[in-house]
Amino acid sequence: MASNDPGWGPRNNGGPPDLDEMLRQLGRKLRGLFGMDSPRNPQQSPKPEGSGAALVIPVFVLVMLVWMATGFYIVDQGSRGVVLRFGKHVDTTMPGPRWHWPYPIESREIVAMERVRELTVGYRTVEGASVKTPELKEALMITDDGNIIDLQFSVQYNIKSPEDYLFFNRDMEQAVRGTAESAIREVVGKNKLDFVLNEGRTAIAAQVLALMQEILDRYHSGITIIRVNMQSAQVPREVQPAFADVVKAEQDRVRQQNEGEAYANDVIPKARGTAAALLEEAAGYKARVINEAEGNASRFNQILAQYEKAPEVTRRRLYLDAQETILSNVSKVVVDQKGGGNLLYLPLDKLMSAAGATAPQLAGAPAVTAAPAAADTQHSRDTLNTRDREARP
Repeated sequence: MASNDPGWGPRNNGGPPDLDEMLRQLGRKLRGLFGMDSPRNPQQSPKPEGSGAALVIPVFVLVMLVWMATGFYIVDQGSRGVVLRFGKHVDTTMPGPRWHWPYPIESREIVAMERVRELTVGYRTVEGASVKTPELKEALMITDDGNIIDLQFSVQYNIKSPEDYLFFNRDMEQAVRGTAESAIREVVGKNKLDFVLNEGRTAIAAQVLALMQEILDRYHSGITIIRVNMQSAQVPREVQPAFADVVKAEQDRVRQQNEGEAYANDVIPKARGTAAALLEEAAGYKARVINEAEGNASRFNQILAQYEKAPEVTRRRLYLDAQETILSNVSKVVVDQKGGGNLLYLPLDKLMSAAGATAPQLAGAPAVTAAPAAADTQHSRDTLNTRDREARP
């Protein structure tokens, strides 16, 4: 209000201005602004004093209530509310209905903590469609053996600290994508091409997850990496035919190696078993020969002792045993008696066959069947003994 206003200045002996007059003037101005004070009716009676204050105060209270109501907000389950006072963090609220000083004093940010966010590296997908658009600048990288590989993967993460997530980084999605690209290039650059393409996908995903988490924690990002999914790992399109031939040759090599190992697993145990059997047979033969040799030597020593006691009897006994051994293996024997021109023919084959033929018929009397053969054997021995006596001087 100007200093030359009628309601301002010295009044009542230099006292303060009349407050009721000031409110009346403000009420008139508001009525004129909203068209409530019509000058067309000059006969209208003047308003009673204090009516302007009675109109402004309810309006002011209503405005204040509406302004204060704008400070109410609700934090959903799994989320956090970050309250800022003139841009400075003052409080982090838990799920439920909350209130803060309305704008422009305070503001709030609702951060979904448990919502899983996902970003892709090496490709992009159109929302609502399954078509992938490759991003070669992100997908192409070099392995440890100097080969180029086209690698596409996705990263899933959520928020563990809303304060760090809001205040320590400007563009968090771009920061996570840059961290993921840096981590995957570092891990792939330390491994061979065959390992990355075949059996190493799970190990590489685990290494990338650990490295990303370490980098993001160092940046105070407030993010937790949940999973790294390897979507595609292949060589560039230009060399895929040649690489397919290499893969086929490698598969043939592995197949032939497996066949060779299977054949070796079949042959080697058999060979070892045969060798063990031969060793056992050799050991048995060795023991048998040694025992026979020791037995023969013992028998010879016993015969020698008997020979020294009675040489003539022992010599004859040895002769008879030798003849018995020899004649038992032949079927015909011709004996030339000393001093006679007649030869004695012993048809042992017929005698043995006749004895074998009559044995089944006389099964009940084996002693009668064996008697002629025993008699013939005894007769032959007596004949030989007689000839031997005659031959002696």
